[in-house]
Amino acid sequence: MPSAETTRASVHEPEPVRPTRDDEIATAGSELIGGPIGRRALLGTSWWTPVRVVALVMIGMFALGMVQKLPCYDGGWFFGASSQYTHACYSDIPHLYQGRGFADGLVPYFDKLPGDMDYLEYPVLTGVFMEVAAWLTPGGGSIQHQEQVYWMVNAGMLMACAAVIAVCTARTHRRRPWDGLMVALAPAFALTATINWDLLAVALLAAAMLMWSRGRVLAFGVLIGLATAAKFYPFLILGPLFLLCWRVGRWREFGTALLGAVGAWLVVNLPVMYLAPEGWSKFYSFSHDRGVDFGSVFLFVSQWMKIAITPDTANTWALVMMVIICAGLAAVTLTAPRRPRLAQLAFLIVAAFILTNKVYSPQYVLWLVPLAVLARPRWRDFLVWQACEVAYFLGIWMYLAYTTSGDAHKGLPTDGYQVAIAVHLLGTLYLCAMVVRDIFLPEHDVVRREGDDDPSGGILDGAEDVFVLGPAGHPRRHAAHFDGVPGADWREDPVPGDRSL
Repeated sequence: MPSAETTRASVHEPEPVRPTRDDEIATAGSELIGGPIGRRALLGTSWWTPVRVVALVMIGMFALGMVQKLPCYDGGWFFGASSQYTHACYSDIPHLYQGRGFADGLVPYFDKLPGDMDYLEYPVLTGVFMEVAAWLTPGGGSIQHQEQVYWMVNAGMLMACAAVIAVCTARTHRRRPWDGLMVALAPAFALTATINWDLLAVALLAAAMLMWSRGRVLAFGVLIGLATAAKFYPFLILGPLFLLCWRVGRWREFGTALLGAVGAWLVVNLPVMYLAPEGWSKFYSFSHDRGVDFGSVFLFVSQWMKIAITPDTANTWALVMMVIICAGLAAVTLTAPRRPRLAQLAFLIVAAFILTNKVYSPQYVLWLVPLAVLARPRWRDFLVWQACEVAYFLGIWMYLAYTTSGDAHKGLPTDGYQVAIAVHLLGTLYLCAMVVRDIFLPEHDVVRREGDDDPSGGILDGAEDVFVLGPAGHPRRHAAHFDGVPGADWREDPVPGDRSL
């Protein structure tokens, strides 16, 4: 029987949401493990709490992703360029062990590399991650053996990052811990987790989202700064946060988060920036100068219309499109009838960056998975998007097999690869459209339908609007806090007066 403490906690704390209650896909899938969730598991009175289950499932799926790379581990990375593509098991990690000087003991950013790539082209914190893995890799044996061990060491470190991502996502929405299973079971996550080092930044951002949901503003800022020191995209989250804090008038908290982010980024970057300025700037110059590359809308247009798009042209158009999208998100944030949830805007801004970028590497899907789960925890739409990403994952490797094998019958021709790019773009746009619909029609938002306001919003959760534009400001419809009461009417405005514009 549950203890007295558990019973008292269950009286005062809102009951967790059962995903099998109103999600037909979750209900059908639960039959594979014994049917819909029961009250004992729901309240976490056994050892098998939702967070522990999510973490173990993530580790299991990550291990399956490692098994999927077995054909390359046994020789595909070393013997023949096309076999790593036909088996869809390519990874940057073993190739860059020697190609970026780790095998020779070169220090990233300080020591020049042989060949065209004069310095490591990764942000500083990712370079530290790569270097630590190199320290843990024994130097004996053949270079092929060292590359195998280097990949395995990195896989172990990235597995820890994956577990952090799953746990943080499961805990960010207090009443929806089982949504973390969507991250853990995401097929594109397992397939792309060990292609590159993106999971470090994803884990830091997931931890930042958890800290913000708990009201830990400074910790959120520090983690955002560290995540940006590992990959640029997490810094974009501060844009939507600025808009949301503007709408509710929480400037002090936004300033604290911004100072924490800038401070943490500077702590990591300043030493390298000062001591090795050329090596430090390589990531930024490489990002600016690289040409149109795989998976991007620019490559699709270039191949379809048979025109060449220069890096400068792509940079200009990417910037223009991002400015337009950011302006649109600002309009959505300040005019929506109910303030958007932070996770919704975070997903949209990162998706916009991916869609307008000059390159879409398969592992970039990792950036979106935890944000997508927080933004729209609906299995049907999530799996539709994941199917599109898996199709692109297979498509790019088959295209590379076609272009590197010299055999016209092995792989996917250009026309087929264009279809794969279109599937990726349309799948991401579809999920974005669902999130935007939830913003303007909150009754379709599965999180708010359960009576919550913004469980990942921290200080924004239940906050009153002080600045609203358009029809939503007449009368002002602020985001009332429902205290977990399903069915509460968010349109009611118990606070007299109207300070919106």
